[in-house]
Amino acid sequence: MGKIPVAVLGATGMVGQKLVHLLRDHPSFELREVVASERSAARPYREAVNWKQEDFIPPGARDLIVKSTEERLESRILFSGLDASVAGAVEEAYARAGHVVVSNSRNHRMDPDVPLVIPEINHDHLALAASQPYKGAIITNSNCSTMFLAMALGPIHRELGIEAVHVTTMQAVTGAGYPGVSSVDILGNVVPYIGGEEEKMESEPLKILGRLDGGRVVPADFTISAQCNRVAVFDGHTEAVSLKLRTRARAEHVASLLAGFRGWPQEVGLPSAPERPIIVFDENDRPQPARDVWKERGMATCVGRIRPCPVFDIKMVVMGHNTIRGAAGAAILNAEAYLAKGYLDR
Repeated sequence: MGKIPVAVLGATGMVGQKLVHLLRDHPSFELREVVASERSAARPYREAVNWKQEDFIPPGARDLIVKSTEERLESRILFSGLDASVAGAVEEAYARAGHVVVSNSRNHRMDPDVPLVIPEINHDHLALAASQPYKGAIITNSNCSTMFLAMALGPIHRELGIEAVHVTTMQAVTGAGYPGVSSVDILGNVVPYIGGEEEKMESEPLKILGRLDGGRVVPADFTISAQCNRVAVFDGHTEAVSLKLRTRARAEHVASLLAGFRGWPQEVGLPSAPERPIIVFDENDRPQPARDVWKERGMATCVGRIRPCPVFDIKMVVMGHNTIRGAAGAAILNAEAYLAKGYLDR
């Protein structure tokens, strides 16, 4: 069986570039088309993109002619790194035309019939796509900070139950795209506001950790309070998390739950799945973005400092690669899950 042709929407942006980079030599997907704004269209990708990745542009992408979002595409699967200002309507149009759109954009995440998926946690939610009014489908991954919070909460909520969460984030500048935050604003500084971020972190995990019931998601029944900050770190979002549990447990038990966690992607061996989806550190000063962000090729959620909380029950530090597991890598893993379940051929 040959590789499945795929396209990247928003291919010149930071998430789009990361998608192009990660699709190099993928065992199931072959990048055939790149799509961007009108100002980039009709130019070779190498000329249209201001490439900011750690390696050269993949040879298979360099000479692809950039298409506009108005053009017809041949690829079965479309990975969307489009800006939210245009993503909603464009993704719907492509789904109506029969494409499977795997989106990193926020526009459709909370739609009742759109799966918001972390395959280790809620791969069964992919079944929602069958009820969408499209010839194709829209599948979404979460906000980058939500990703690591929900990954850490998933095994805990499943066994012990969660009543409340407080989370304070320290988010890397690459989460703002390119050129992102002005150096004058971020160097030597902390910016205590990221537009729309707290609302996403307070709602998205409840859908991810909810249960599928009769073709709809019943959200998890606990409350999240989030405070989001931009800090002068290149890659890696760090989160200080406190949990109130339904069933009390010692910190050692919570650490064991997380360290031993494996999900469906690990069981079936999806190509992008990390061997260890959650890495638990014993050291008092870990995880750290500078040292741990590339664990498991950037696809792991790193957790440390699991200890009793004098206000709630447990507190800990969570960290992960915001543009790999928190964005492009998550989208590719979602497409692998969709394919592995046989939904692409239905």
